[in-house]
Amino acid sequence: MNPKILIIGACGQIGTELTHQLRAIYGTDNVIASDIRKLNNDVVNSGPFEVVNALDFNQIEHLVEIHQITDVYLMAALLSATAEKNPAFAWDLNMNSLFHVLNLAKAGKIKKIFWPSSIAVFGPTTPKENTPQYTIMEPSTVYGISKQAGERWCEYYHNIFGVDVRSIRYPGLISWTTLPGGGTTDYAVDIYHKALSEGKYECFLTSETKMPMMYMDDAIAATINIMKAPIEQIKIRSSYNLAAMSFTPTEIAAEIKKHIPELKVTYTPDFRQKIADSWPASIDDSRAREDWGWNHEFDLEMMTVDMLKNLAPQYNTDLQ
Repeated sequence: MNPKILIIGACGQIGTELTHQLRAIYGTDNVIASDIRKLNNDVVNSGPFEVVNALDFNQIEHLVEIHQITDVYLMAALLSATAEKNPAFAWDLNMNSLFHVLNLAKAGKIKKIFWPSSIAVFGPTTPKENTPQYTIMEPSTVYGISKQAGERWCEYYHNIFGVDVRSIRYPGLISWTTLPGGGTTDYAVDIYHKALSEGKYECFLTSETKMPMMYMDDAIAATINIMKAPIEQIKIRSSYNLAAMSFTPTEIAAEIKKHIPELKVTYTPDFRQKIADSWPASIDDSRAREDWGWNHEFDLEMMTVDMLKNLAPQYNTDLQ
């Protein structure tokens, strides 16, 4: 029997593609998209859509009841760079929306929750290379603090109340379907757009800032696969490390230059540099690979080819 799915934050960077994939797998009518406002976009126009405020418990409970929801994907959040500008709201949104769905599951109204964590849970004292699943976690950003607290609550609700909540720590995510959404890793999306539209890019990080990254196709596959996995395979109830590739702005620029040789990149680090410096450079995700069979498909070269192929028509650009 197909699950009945509610996606909260369906119009965001991840939610957009997740909605399309889940509808393709489980049927359009079994996937209810929702967000704070009704935009005129694919997610809204391609299937059931509800306006919901993730901070309003009663609204979420009402949707769960009228649509007989079994699985909730909670994708609503204020991302790293945006959260630093509005700490109180970021904490409120990132934490209370999670409590709402955890409490609905505790009450037996939903069966399964997906909640995304992030590499932002790590901090300046975390080992930077091959960051282990279990390690020092002293996040220094509002986003990271809220995600680390969320991981602890997920594990608590599983251990004490038996809530089936599943989570992965996303690295930086790169996609051609949606524009950057206020994350520190978003330079790796913006550089493709600027390479095609202007032939130049001013990067807000230093040239050698190395961070873990993942193509959106892989992130969506991981999200769906962890939710499909038999319950006995999910052994970590805080959040799983997840990895695909790590690179610097210099390396992504070099890859793009294979297709757009005239690309010029300059570097003007801003407040996001400090955030990036506090995060890992590479991630050990062996537990996700062992427990539920995680495996990535895209590397930097494959991702660049796919990004440029899909974005070039928007800018009427011929590639080499």
